[in-house]
Amino acid sequence: MPQPLQLEQFMQLVRQRNPHEPEFHQAVEEVAESLIPFINQHPRYLEHRILERMCEPDRAILFRVTWEDDAGEIHVNRGYRVQFNNSIGPYKGGLRFHPTVNLSVLKFLGFEQTFKNSLTDLPMGAGKGGSDFNPKGKSDREVMRFCQAFMSELYHYIGENVDIPAGDIGVGGREIAYLFGQYKRLTHEFAGVLTGKALEYGGSLVRLEATGYGVVYFLKNMLEFHRMETTGRRCVISGSGNVAIFAAEKAMQLGMRVLTLSDSGGFVHFKKGLTAEQLAFIKQLKMLHRGRISAVAEKYPEVEYHSGEKPWGIPCDAALPCATQNELDENDAKTLIAHGCQAVCEGANMPCTKAAIDLFLASAVLYAPGKASNAGGVAVSGLEMSQNSQRLSWSREELDAMLRTIMRKIHDKCVRYGQEGERVNYLKGANIAGFVKVADAMVAFGVM
Repeated sequence: MPQPLQLEQFMQLVRQRNPHEPEFHQAVEEVAESLIPFINQHPRYLEHRILERMCEPDRAILFRVTWEDDAGEIHVNRGYRVQFNNSIGPYKGGLRFHPTVNLSVLKFLGFEQTFKNSLTDLPMGAGKGGSDFNPKGKSDREVMRFCQAFMSELYHYIGENVDIPAGDIGVGGREIAYLFGQYKRLTHEFAGVLTGKALEYGGSLVRLEATGYGVVYFLKNMLEFHRMETTGRRCVISGSGNVAIFAAEKAMQLGMRVLTLSDSGGFVHFKKGLTAEQLAFIKQLKMLHRGRISAVAEKYPEVEYHSGEKPWGIPCDAALPCATQNELDENDAKTLIAHGCQAVCEGANMPCTKAAIDLFLASAVLYAPGKASNAGGVAVSGLEMSQNSQRLSWSREELDAMLRTIMRKIHDKCVRYGQEGERVNYLKGANIAGFVKVADAMVAFGVM
């Protein structure tokens, strides 16, 4: 019988095997801390060394991407695809184009994706990829040439029953279109090999809104389970991309009051709550013109802009970090707790540092990890895959109902494995629930 796992010894091994990868270490430790006691109580997971195996991706592919800008200058970027785990379905996860992309970031995202995709109950494994290419400030032609060069290498490793990428930071509808067009050109196939496509060529309704809507549906489930009202809740939201914008939209539809949105330059404060008119302006500003959030305050005098600051100092009932990893730190957590925040629901991937999470768990704040609360995006991606396979499309109402059902089921799984008296430890619940399905499949396959 193998010896029980010890957290520090296990993490020491992870750090030795994956040096200089702090984001990946952080993601693994957050999961291992709640999983190891559970694994030690179930000897077959120890015997098959499931956690050790889950921390190693099936493969990590690194390739060169060479492209030419509008001035004729040649550029060289790195492209990646980390195929993490396909025990319960083909690899599924986004592509991120951002200067911060490296192997550590993509391994953290792929590891998290393993648990997130498992929680949806859809047959999806986990992968993540991208490049250190920055689409900001590039012309459409430059982005097109980069995407075509990127796909010319990536297409060797993906397929509708193998690996189905999607979008992520820096990869929106424009990029997905260029990538899909190049895949079609190279393979002579019209296949559902990418999700997040436009409706005209196989995309799904509600996909754009899904992550943000799902975050708010999860928040609603969490509040209702703990007998708290949804209507009238004051929400502070970070970010102003798709996730933040549609989280704000759904929160408003459910009677909540949205107080903030942000970008890398600062945040805007809607003292009386975000209005429908202001939200429509922000959609145009950010989704069509890629403008800065400060423009909202320039147009609406009643809106305050706080340059270089984060929104967590605004008193609220619920905080939805929807921007990027590690944006909410220990000091921010202390501020939220001091101001009486009752719930933190992650819209981004790992937006809270470990120190911040520890404070939330030790306090009365309800904390929902992104692997549970932001799973709505990949859930509707999975539904897009189903529509592509069946050559059909579902209505907006059908898809929204499916999304609500999936988010409720994820919440119920978190309660099942994470209830501690009157409260629910959603981090523990999500980690164990996501682990069990993948682990049982890996045990069934044997040693491989």
